[in-house]
Formats: sequence, C-alpha cells, structure tokens
Amino acid sequence: KLLISADYSQIELRVLAHLSQDPALLNAFRHGEDIHRSTASLLFEKPQEEITAEERRNAKTINFGIIYGMGAQKLARELKISMNEAKEFITRYYNKLSTLKKYYDAIIQQATQDGFVTTMAGRRRFIADINSANAQALSQARRQAVNTVIQGSAADIIKIAMLNVSNDTRLTSLGARLILQVHDELVLEVPDAELATVKAALPGLMADVATLAVPLAAEVGEGESWGAAH
Repeated sequence: KLLISADYSQIELRVLAHLSQDPALLNAFRHGEDIHRSTASLLFEKPQEEITAEERRNAKTINFGIIYGMGAQKLARELKISMNEAKEFITRYYNKLSTLKKYYDAIIQQATQDGFVTTMAGRRRFIADINSANAQALSQARRQAVNTVIQGSAADIIKIAMLNVSNDTRLTSLGARLILQVHDELVLEVPDAELATVKAALPGLMADVATLAVPLAAEVGEGESWGAAH
C-alpha cells in the first residue's frame, strides 16, 4: 500500500475570493493564474512575467498576512522592511483590491451588531470583545471576526470533504481508506494496484464539496511516507 496526499490549493484565498467577490482575485483564480504573482503584478504595477522571485514572496506574505490579520508591525518584521514601507504596502494592497477592504469592514460591522460571525456552513463564533472599550482587545476581536469567517469557511469545506471521501463507495470498493486530515489536506492509504484510479478520482471529489465563484482545486501526490507524498 501507499499513501496519497490530497491537498486543497490555496483554499483560504479561494474562499476569500468567493466571499468578497473581489474582481482581481476572481479573475486570477478563474484563469488559473499564480495568485501571488498576480497580486505582485498589481502591487508593483508591472507585467506578471517581469515579477521577480522576491516580489512574489512579498505578495505571498501579504496575501496570507491579510487573512490572518497581520498589521504593519508584523509585516515589517516578516519582509524586513521599515514600518512606513509596511504601511504603504498594506495601503497599496487595499487600493488595488478595494473590494476586500469593504468586505472586511462589512464583517466587522455585522459582528459589532450581532456579537458573532458565521461561516459559510452556518457555524457561529461569538466574539466577546467586539464592542470592548480596550483598544488592544477590540483590535484583536476584529481580527478574529474576519479570520473566523474565512478560515472557518475553509474548515467547513475540508470537513465535508472528509465525509465525502470517507463515504465514497467507489473508493471504499478499491480499498482506499481515509486515515488522516492535516489542515487543508486529506491523507489516504491505498493499495498499490488502485493508486492511479484513486488519484484520478480525488480532485473531482474534493472540488464538488462546495460551489464557489472560483474553482476548488486539489493537488495529489503519493509515496511510501507522508513526506514523500508531497
């Protein structure tokens, strides 16, 4: 038997594109572009083919940093730049992807009104400090509100994928068995003889979990160990 790793590709950014309906993110994912290179092209105002490896890394850091509520101070540390440069980076990011800022503000406004946020599947998280008079607690609560909607919705998708893959009668008949979930990844144990068939079936099963405004994609690898399957 071998292990198969089926890993959702940039699921949180895809969820963000779907929920925010930001034109730049939607366009990049619908056309199969490298999302970090596409973002770098917007940030640095140059064609994608001229983006350097460092510029792509910077765009990747800010893409994921925005999801996790990264502020200018942490971004400055991550990119080894000054605070002013980091602030300019974030300002430029929101100017280029203007729908994102409006979406984040809408989440915070709703959380402030309701006291909780809701994921795509309807799960609620109550945000205790969303109306706190303490500036630090309020800032953290706002980050939690945005983060929960995006990451929580990505978690909804992977949980449903676990059920669908585990209960799929064709995979079961082939002797494939779901043994582990790691973040956005499913790990299966599969008989050698059925490897190709299971690998071919998994991306479709995982893509059909949710209907988003952008395609869901899963990358599949195999090996005799978890490390080798990547």
